[in-house]
Amino acid sequence: QVQLVESGGGSVQPGGSLRLSCAASGTSLSIYIMGWYRQAPGKQRELVATIASGGSTYYADSVKGRFTISRDNAKNTVSLQMNSLKPEDTAVYYCKAYRYDVDYWGKGTLVTVSS
Repeated sequence: QVQLVESGGGSVQPGGSLRLSCAASGTSLSIYIMGWYRQAPGKQRELVATIASGGSTYYADSVKGRFTISRDNAKNTVSLQMNSLKPEDTAVYYCKAYRYDVDYWGKGTLVTVSS
């Protein structure tokens, strides 16, 4: 059974940093495109960043230059380094692994940016 577990969420002041991690069990993440998504209260889930198995990355305009996605296939983890956090970054952040018509989601980790 494939499981993705996010960690690293919490509360931080504007301008602060957090590092989210997503650990997988039951499969090797190396064959998947990995993505971080987020869902703010009352809003739809949105794509934050992706990283392909070869390492190419994509970022939403709203986080470009502030967030960095990375993967460690040896540790079977994907991370999201978030710097210069803003109140509008407040959301539940989800990890997703997908490949062709198969996808897996974690249960999310809450990030709150507030003074």
